[in-house]
Amino acid sequence: MKRFKTGKEYAQILDKEDVLSGFRQRFYLLPKKIYMDGNSLGLLSQDAEEGLHRMIDQWKRLGINGWLEAEPPWFGYAEELGKRQAALVGALPEEVVMTSSTTVNLHALVGTFYHPQGKRKKILADELNFPSDIYALKSQIESKGYDPERDLVLVKSRDGRTLEEEDIVRAMDNEIALILLPGVLYRSGQLLDMAYLSKKAHEKGIPIGFDCSHSVGAVPHYFDRWDVDFAFWCNYKYMNNGPGGVASLFINKKHFSKKPSLAGWWGYRKDKQFNMSLDFEKANNAGGWQIGTPHLLSLAPLEGSLKIFHEAGMEKIREKSLNLTSYLIFLLKELGLTDSPYHFSIGSPLEEERRGGHVAIEHDAAARINKALKDRGIIPDFRYPNIIRLAPVALYNTFYELWQVVEALKEIIEKGEHKKYGDVKEAVT
Repeated sequence: MKRFKTGKEYAQILDKEDVLSGFRQRFYLLPKKIYMDGNSLGLLSQDAEEGLHRMIDQWKRLGINGWLEAEPPWFGYAEELGKRQAALVGALPEEVVMTSSTTVNLHALVGTFYHPQGKRKKILADELNFPSDIYALKSQIESKGYDPERDLVLVKSRDGRTLEEEDIVRAMDNEIALILLPGVLYRSGQLLDMAYLSKKAHEKGIPIGFDCSHSVGAVPHYFDRWDVDFAFWCNYKYMNNGPGGVASLFINKKHFSKKPSLAGWWGYRKDKQFNMSLDFEKANNAGGWQIGTPHLLSLAPLEGSLKIFHEAGMEKIREKSLNLTSYLIFLLKELGLTDSPYHFSIGSPLEEERRGGHVAIEHDAAARINKALKDRGIIPDFRYPNIIRLAPVALYNTFYELWQVVEALKEIIEKGEHKKYGDVKEAVT
């Protein structure tokens, strides 16, 4: 682990040396708050706000003519923004499109790639995946007339926090028809080796896809280099697209000839879409997996957000993100919070190459400590049963803020502030 120092002045020195510090001023920071929940909902930037206002102004001035006369035209807006995001995930411009929601895209992609035949009728996933993905996979298996209890194989975790890639590879037997895994585990923040897993899956003749909702915007991706078959992700976390913002999907170009399982008219060839033929003619790019008309007011903030990402660069974002999470782990250990009387545990991988953009801190009283942090003006994220997730985002969080968060955790335990709260779970944390 990198060697830092524990003092407040050192944190402030790190902030002065931060080459990305200027981007913080372009975000709307919550007054008198320290925001550590960017892995659930990213903050609004001035650039994203400008994108939304521009779209509203176009609607006001152009009405329906905006479909062809806006700049860029609304008709190809989802594809245009997909091209701009493709560079952030190591894909060709035509391999990414912004459309629908994460789970709708999951259904569209899994339905396209899951073709059980003979012995190969099972889907391989993992027991630590986000529940929504598992619900969707079970329904996909049922839709093909199979039994989720038998035909959904979930790789087990050895420690309840992380997955071992070797265990996943061992489960890739001749009964597996499709593999779907997270890029980053939503609880522990473990970053899976997507390149290695894709290579091993293809050696077994199995298509593989990834849910990258907790990695895109925090970690560089190289989907084409890794030969990933498909991927999907939300854009309201690290991409800062706003609550419920439009999601994205990636389709490797070698699969453009496949027929989408969920066909809709927005996936039609753009040059013929308004011919209104009753025979579906899919666009020969990722846009072919669109279903309905794009949600333009939800897409618009991404135009501004993508501008920031291209200015900052994913490599620099990743470098600072790792420095932030490593510094946080360093403070927790060096200031004794993993020992008595504090008893915090670090539930994220200590190795930087295995860690995404957040740190999971475990404690028996996590729910109550989470509430105490909120009352101190710190916005964390609680995950049942004992995890506080802290996501220091490279574009707008500082090292000094992390120093303050660790000091707050220390004082909450020392003063027993958490003891006045109950363990009642909130609907959204």
